Amino acid sequence: MAGGKLTPRQKMINLMYLVFIAMMALNMSKEVLTAFGLMNEKFEASNQTAQLVNESLLNAMASRAEDDPTRYLADYEKAQQISKISNDFYNYIGTLKTSLTEKVVLDEKTGKMPYEQMDKGEAIDYGWFAGEGYSDKGNEIIKKFAQYREDVKKILGNDVSYQFLVQNLDAKFETKDVTDSQGITKPYLDYHYKGYPSIASLTKLSALQNDVREIEAEAFNMFLGNTLKQAASMKNYQAFVITDKSVYFAGEPIKGKVVLGRFDKSTVPTAVTVNGRAIDPKNMVDGQVVLNMTAGNVGEHKFNGKFTFMEDGQPVVVDVQNSNYVVVPRPNSATIAADKMNVVYIGLDNPISVSFAGVSNDKVNVTSSIGGLRKVGEGKYVLKPTAGREVTITASGTLPDGKVVSDKQLFRVKPIPAGRGTIRGEYAAKGPVENMLKSTISARMEDFDFEVNISVTECIVVFPRIGSTKLSGGRWNDEAIRMAERLKPGDVVRITGIKTKLTGADIPMKTASDATYTIQ
Repeated sequence: MAGGKLTPRQKMINLMYLVFIAMMALNMSKEVLTAFGLMNEKFEASNQTAQLVNESLLNAMASRAEDDPTRYLADYEKAQQISKISNDFYNYIGTLKTSLTEKVVLDEKTGKMPYEQMDKGEAIDYGWFAGEGYSDKGNEIIKKFAQYREDVKKILGNDVSYQFLVQNLDAKFETKDVTDSQGITKPYLDYHYKGYPSIASLTKLSALQNDVREIEAEAFNMFLGNTLKQAASMKNYQAFVITDKSVYFAGEPIKGKVVLGRFDKSTVPTAVTVNGRAIDPKNMVDGQVVLNMTAGNVGEHKFNGKFTFMEDGQPVVVDVQNSNYVVVPRPNSATIAADKMNVVYIGLDNPISVSFAGVSNDKVNVTSSIGGLRKVGEGKYVLKPTAGREVTITASGTLPDGKVVSDKQLFRVKPIPAGRGTIRGEYAAKGPVENMLKSTISARMEDFDFEVNISVTECIVVFPRIGSTKLSGGRWNDEAIRMAERLKPGDVVRITGIKTKLTGADIPMKTASDATYTIQ
């Protein structure tokens, strides 16, 4: 307008026209100033109402946290932190508003600020800015905005359910540079506050306070909503089949129902009783009270009890119903087994275990077809056969309804296997003659499941080139000694025909295998 090939007179006219437009812009109409003032009153009234509403929400969360701390306490503590930092930031913005109005004289009649006279912005223009940048006060304001955003985000954490609140927080309190309608990029405070009338800036600051209360309310409502949503979520439920009893006969019809049960770590009762016994509610695992009880007598038993919860300050009782257990199931066969192997040995205490699944031991009777059976403990017996090739163990049990069921098992009866002869504890010993004559001839069992002691009753000693002699027991007699004195190095003495018996019993055993002694 003031450039190009214009005459000097035309350039002067254009310049004066620009100055006139600028003067009109600087002298904002009284109606506009008053409109800003009325808008500020609306924001301040709204801020007071918002504060009361937010305090009510916080008090409601405090009451819930007291009644059910496991579910509500964590979110209530977050709400308290949000409330504190929001109040601090709200009050800081209030100090900025005070700096704009501390020199304003209220109207004596209305008690309001003279909005029409608040057309200057020196307090901000000379207080928040220095040259082309921010003053110390301006930098302080920017840091307060950033600190508020960071503090709120730190409390919310990375929970995606709060993402909307984080986005809203950034939208309301971001202080990045702003590009105006002319495409010019300006710092945040320049764009929003520099050069504006003080009443306009005051209204903007009141609007910022309203944004703080809005963020605070959104956080409180999300805390409450998330807690209630989590409590009602079907993810906390599992389906269960509850039958009228826990054990059935084969072919017996099953009656029951399918129900939903909730497993919620936050659900903690204030009191629990089962079958008249109080259980510590602290014994909770994933929303389940862990029982540690002793089963009653044989038969079917019912569970009964109560769960007590606090809701809205009042106790709510949930009864334990339609639950039972069976101490004695109803089997149709017995379990009979030898503890060592599927045979029993003559002359030994063969351990036998006999039980009916679920039938108490005092209701089980056990007999042997050849006798020699005695009870040594609960379900434990000892069978000591003296002869025969087979034995039948019969067990009968009495069920809770009085019915008697029985079963039997056949075992083989075998003599004790032969031992292996030894001299000086070795199967093939070596040494001088004098050492042989000092050694005892004996026998021992190999690879046998029972711990048994056997003794030698007689044996035959064969001397090479000289002859043989019979020994009574495992000691050398005079004749054997005289024959041994004629032995030469390299001669092999063989002990054969080794007859043995169980120590302390008159039960004969098979002849043990030979032993040898080589003269050196």
